[in-house]
Amino acid sequence: MTNQAKNYFLTISAIICFAFSANSCLNQDQNHHQSIEKFMGEPVFLMDKLFDGRGGRSIVTAHDGTVLAFDGKYLRPSNDGGITWGEPREIGHDASGTNVVLNEFTGEILVVSPNGYMWKSSDNGQTFKRESIEILPDGFGFGLPDSVPLILWAMQSGITLMYGENKGRLIMPARILGPANSNAAVWRAYHYSTAIYSDDEGKTWQMSKPFPVLGTGEAALAEISDGSILYNSREHMTKGNRFIAWSHDGGDTWLDAYRCDYLPDGPRGSSYGCMGGLIRLPVEGYDILIYSNLDSDRGEMPAAVGGTIETDRERITVWASFDGGITWPVKRLVFDGPSAYSNLGVGRPGTQSEGKIYLLFEGGPDHMYSGVKVAVFNLGWLLNGKDLYEFLPKGVNK
Repeated sequence: MTNQAKNYFLTISAIICFAFSANSCLNQDQNHHQSIEKFMGEPVFLMDKLFDGRGGRSIVTAHDGTVLAFDGKYLRPSNDGGITWGEPREIGHDASGTNVVLNEFTGEILVVSPNGYMWKSSDNGQTFKRESIEILPDGFGFGLPDSVPLILWAMQSGITLMYGENKGRLIMPARILGPANSNAAVWRAYHYSTAIYSDDEGKTWQMSKPFPVLGTGEAALAEISDGSILYNSREHMTKGNRFIAWSHDGGDTWLDAYRCDYLPDGPRGSSYGCMGGLIRLPVEGYDILIYSNLDSDRGEMPAAVGGTIETDRERITVWASFDGGITWPVKRLVFDGPSAYSNLGVGRPGTQSEGKIYLLFEGGPDHMYSGVKVAVFNLGWLLNGKDLYEFLPKGVNK
């Protein structure tokens, strides 16, 4: 082959590769983003019990629309958007203590363990294969199993960044139990929230700088359309609402921490917070966030600073923000009974899950830890007859 022919061949190959890559990105955007109308329409609300006892830490929707509810080393799938659920099946014998992230660009579902491995599915959650990973420590040297280990369970599921220079990065919230690696009340003031992120599809994970409030843990994060990341964390030491911070560098550094005026952290009146969920609805041009936690005024302060009270958890509720988490003008009660930890998921366009929001939470009529329930609803149900366009930023037309 002549040099001219080789150059021609390479040029054509590059054009084909570029076109294929662009088409893949386009298809991915189409597979991720949904129209706001799909979340509206007639109100939708379903509820079911999926597991017994405590658990239910992650819920994600695969690229083919299969909704996957995780409970430690088990999951239950729904192939019809959450109307019915398959029997529990095991991910792997050592998949407990993990958290889940779905890679929006590859479709892979990663069940990540802080102990140096993950369970990966490339077939929309039907099968999982165990693979070794590397988690790098933070600046204190914490995060390694032989030092102060990382905690990944009891967090909202991880996300794929979709905007800015870190587009494609996988990131999930995490927790450090302080230098003693203890959850005893005396050590809770040393806990701090953090995050881990990966730029190589989950093979290597870097710990972020610490969340800038001590006594925190059990967190959630969501990316805003300008590429910033909102970090939302439980706190164990002081009476009040949820703590918030922001990242403008892809989740490596968390800044401008403050206590949210709107979102409760477990029952009001207590310093003992509660894990809650947070997601951004994947609607292009909008920053609509959904948050879940307890809407109860039965809280009381523990006898010891940083101590535990679990007798007052009830009334799991969801809130909506239409301005990227600045204000939260809409809320609706989901379950008027004993309830506790919760997390959120969202459906997939072109499938029966499209336009649906999924709330996985602990609760039951007799006890907050009697089982794990799933509530399936849409924005139309959450608004409860209110006009969506009253809440959207000015300049957005019907």
